[in-house]
Amino acid sequence: MRNVLAVTMVLLAFAGGCKQNQTQTASSEKTPEAVTQNAPELTPEQLGELGAQIKKTPDRAGDLLAQHGLTEATFEAQIRKVTENPDASKRYAEAYRKASA
Repeated sequence: MRNVLAVTMVLLAFAGGCKQNQTQTASSEKTPEAVTQNAPELTPEQLGELGAQIKKTPDRAGDLLAQHGLTEATFEAQIRKVTENPDASKRYAEAYRKASA
């Protein structure tokens, strides 16, 4: 339960820090699956550290994600994947706690 709460907090912090008015035409939009396939796969530890960095500096969220080759959609997709695995969730939560300290 604590892991889910930590992940939820990161997603909420991320969503609040990344609000931007972006307009795209329907023809240029990619499906979440297509976007996720092109993004580098980060470890739960890397995602935890990135989540903590985003929470500390939400105004730099877009830059932090770009440095890792991610977008908001790909980051959220990878977080969801981590939450499906109890071991990965624990690893994420531990890395998040360490990076938040």
